[in-house]
Amino acid sequence: MKRSSGVLLPVFSLPGELGIGDLGISAYEFIDFLKQSGQSFWEVLPINPVDPLYDNSPYSPLSSFAGNTLFINVSLLKEHVFFENISKSSNLINYDDVKKMKYHYFMDVYRSFKKEDDYYKFIEENKDWIYDYALFISIRNYIGKRLYDWPYEIKTRNKDKLKYYQEKLKKEIDFQIFLQYIFYKQWYNLKKYANKKGIKIIGDLPIYVNYDSADVWSHPEYFMLDEKLNPLFVSGVPPDFFSKTGQLWGNPIFNWDKIKEENFRWWIDRFIHTKKLYDVIRLDHFRGYVAYWEVPFGEETAINGKWVKGPGEELFKELLKKINDPNIIAEDLGLITPDVIELRDRFNFPGMKVLQFAFDGNPSNDYKPHNYNNKNCIVFTGTHDNNTTIGWFQESGKKQKMDFIKYIGGNLSEKINWAFIRLAMSSICDVSIIPMQDVLGLGKESRINTPGTIGKNWKWKLSSNYYSKSISKRLLEYTETYGRI
Repeated sequence: MKRSSGVLLPVFSLPGELGIGDLGISAYEFIDFLKQSGQSFWEVLPINPVDPLYDNSPYSPLSSFAGNTLFINVSLLKEHVFFENISKSSNLINYDDVKKMKYHYFMDVYRSFKKEDDYYKFIEENKDWIYDYALFISIRNYIGKRLYDWPYEIKTRNKDKLKYYQEKLKKEIDFQIFLQYIFYKQWYNLKKYANKKGIKIIGDLPIYVNYDSADVWSHPEYFMLDEKLNPLFVSGVPPDFFSKTGQLWGNPIFNWDKIKEENFRWWIDRFIHTKKLYDVIRLDHFRGYVAYWEVPFGEETAINGKWVKGPGEELFKELLKKINDPNIIAEDLGLITPDVIELRDRFNFPGMKVLQFAFDGNPSNDYKPHNYNNKNCIVFTGTHDNNTTIGWFQESGKKQKMDFIKYIGGNLSEKINWAFIRLAMSSICDVSIIPMQDVLGLGKESRINTPGTIGKNWKWKLSSNYYSKSISKRLLEYTETYGRI
C-alpha cells in the first residue's frame, strides 16, 4: 500500500434517516467528507445481518454472506416518504424501533416490486447461499427461536420438513431474497461512488461465524458438531494478564480437516464474496489461522481450553490461486507468537499498531512509533474495541498520562485527539486509520464497543450536523504534512 490514511466509521454509525446509519445520502456525504479531507480509505465493520440476542454485534452475524437489511435506505426505494416520530437528534440506535419502522416501508415497496433481469441475475450469482439464507431466516422468524432450540428434524434439514417450510413460508422467503437484492444494489452503488472519488473501502472478515446462522445450518459438515448438531467445541482465548479465566466467545470451531479435503472451497468462496464487498479485507483474529484456543462446549470459562493448530499457510496458498491480490490486513493484536508473525510476513500482509496500547511507561513498547521497524503496517489511534482517544486519556492512570505527555515533548498545546492523530500520521506505517470519534474529539460516550460487556455496544451514531469545514481542513493539513496524499 502507498503512504495514505483513512477514517474508521461503521455504517450503522452514519447519521442515517430512520434511527440508524444506512446506505443513503449520509453515506455519500461522508465519502465527500473523506475526499475533501484528503483521505484514501473508509474502514467499516462487518455489514452482515445482526440480532438482538447477540447484542446486535456485527461479529455475531446470522450469515457470512447476507447483508444487514437495516442498512437499506428507504428514501432510495420510495419517493416522497414522510417519516413520523423519529428522533434525529439521538446518538444511540434503538434496533427494535428501527426494524419495526423500516420493515413497514420495506413491505410496502415489496408489494409493488417488479422483478426484472438484474434481479434474476443477482439470484443466479448468489445461488450458493441466498436460498439457504432466505429459508433459514424465514424459519427462524416463524419459529421464534434460535437454531439451538429448533425441532430436531428441521435443525438437521430433514427433506420433508424442508419442503414443508419452503411451501408454507414461500412469500416470506421471496421477501427475504428481495431485501438482499435491494441491500446489495445499494451497497455496490455506494462502493462504486466511493471508488470513483478515490476512496477505497476496508472491511472486516471475522474468522468465526455465529452458531445461530445460515452458515452452520446449511453446512454443518464444516463445523465440529455432534450428531444433534450441537457444538463439540467453541472459540475463545486463554487466561492472561487482563482476565484470569480468559474469554469464552462461544462460536463453533471449524472442522478444518473436512474443509481441507475440499481444498478450502467454502472458505475461499467466503473470501471471494468478501472481496467483492470491499477493496481491502482486514482479517479479524489473524492468530487463529495459525493456532486457535478450543474450549469444550458447556464450559463456563475458557480456562480448560487448549491450543489447536490452524490451517496456516495452506489456506492462503489455495486462496492465492483464486485471487491474485487479495489486499489483506492481518489483525495481529493480542497474544502473538513467532509463528503468527512468520505467517503474516510469509504473505507480506501488513499488521496493525494501536497507539492507545503504547503508553505504559516502557520505552521498548512495540506500539510506540519509534519502535516501528517496518512500514508495511496500519497504525490506528484506536480500534472499534477501544475507548475514544479523549475517553482513553480521561480514564487513564497518572503513569499512562505522563508517559504520553513526555512522549510528545511535554506540550499539550493541541488537543489530545489531534496529538494522537499527529503521531499516527507522522509514523512510518504505510497507512494510518483514525476513528471518526477521534477526528471529532468525542469522549467515552461515543465508544462503539467495550469487549466483555453487553447492552451498550454497537449503538453509537453520528449527529447529522457533524460536518465542519475547519475539521476537514485540519485533517487535510495533517494528511498533507506527513505525505499521505
